[in-house]
Amino acid sequence: MESVRCANCQSLERRVHDLQAANERLRRQLDAALRAGKRQAGPFAKGDPNPNPKKPGRKPGKDYGTKAHRQPPSPEQIDEVHEAPLPHVCPDCGGPLDETHVAQQFQVEIPRKPIHRQFNIHVGQCRQCHRRVQGRHPLQTSDALGAAAAQLGPDAQAAVVALNKQGGLSHGKVTRCLESLFGIRLSRGGSGHTVLRAAARSEPVYEAIRQTVGQSDSVVPDETGWRVGGHPAWLHTLVSPQATAYVIDPTRSGAVAEDILGLDYDGTMIHDGWSPYDQFQDARHQQCLNHLPRRADNMAAAATRGAVRFPRRVAELLRAGLDLRDRHAAGEISWHGLAVARGRLESQLSELVFPPKANEANERLAQHLWAHRDDLFTFLRQPGLDATNWRAELAIRFGVILRKVWGGSRTWVGARAQSVLMSVWRTCWQQGRSALNFLSQLLRGTPGALVLPP
Repeated sequence: MESVRCANCQSLERRVHDLQAANERLRRQLDAALRAGKRQAGPFAKGDPNPNPKKPGRKPGKDYGTKAHRQPPSPEQIDEVHEAPLPHVCPDCGGPLDETHVAQQFQVEIPRKPIHRQFNIHVGQCRQCHRRVQGRHPLQTSDALGAAAAQLGPDAQAAVVALNKQGGLSHGKVTRCLESLFGIRLSRGGSGHTVLRAAARSEPVYEAIRQTVGQSDSVVPDETGWRVGGHPAWLHTLVSPQATAYVIDPTRSGAVAEDILGLDYDGTMIHDGWSPYDQFQDARHQQCLNHLPRRADNMAAAATRGAVRFPRRVAELLRAGLDLRDRHAAGEISWHGLAVARGRLESQLSELVFPPKANEANERLAQHLWAHRDDLFTFLRQPGLDATNWRAELAIRFGVILRKVWGGSRTWVGARAQSVLMSVWRTCWQQGRSALNFLSQLLRGTPGALVLPP
């Protein structure tokens, strides 16, 4: 009886030791998180610097990259020519100078003086129906007259949107920027009205973007927090090869993706494993192989004793799939060899996750992997498919930076404008177009085709 009691005591002592170690580790992590939260740069901190950083600067030889120096303009681009004559005498000794040749230097400058346009609007009346009719110039953005006759031009309005939605400047800073750079005076209310008006003009384009995303062969969804009027909201993004749609919604539910894609969507979805995406049963899924290995690594770091083996093995098998993709892309393994290796990898992972796990965290991960075992290596079946949701992460960072600056939107009208203009700006970037030029043309009532056919 004494020996049994001693064995129990030893087991309890080991248990107490493990709990004390876990408690100390969690306390250090909590202290680090609290300290980081008190620093203004905490959300963008990346931890301690690399002790062995790479040599700064460009790589020599063929890896140098694109030359960064500014190319001289072509002769037809030259607007002004100025002479820089020799001084009359040498600045050092005062001797006479002989000219040997003339060299060229070039500048590109911003126009500091605004362009003031006057439109003489010809107004008439129909002889038959007596309807009032007035003329319209291609550079006009509105037919308003009277008190609203003095307006910003289309390029200036597009610049306001760019500074606010792309540059992240507040409306107050936008007005100061326009006045200091170009001498154009604008109130904060005028800046906000300009943004709302541009969003209203962009509504048809926004709907076309949503349709293009919904009809694409593949889509990468993601979501992050937002605030509207100080209340919690969510910024959703869905990225396709041709376009990106943003939606600010009160909830994080899958209703946004369902509204854009439809429950019968049968393309490929690459996502982080959030459960509402499972409702798209006709779609092919690819679980993000950045989130899952990182989750396994975090579990292994927090686990004790034998519980570390399962997450370590999971991370190893998932990264083996990425290694197979790279070897196939490098020509080291054939398509048939890739299929055989993929089958072997899927079998090993199923054998690893199927038995019940004593550790609760390990069991939760095992259940998730078992439920999505057919969604882990889809990228090894579809050539060229991404293994991670990096496209959505990159697109949503566009909104995260603005959220960091503003904290969100003040009203739901502003949130709608935010969704519309972010979608237009990001889609223009995807298609290699100038969003500034596109919006300027749109404000004149002459938009060009933006969304490519699915």
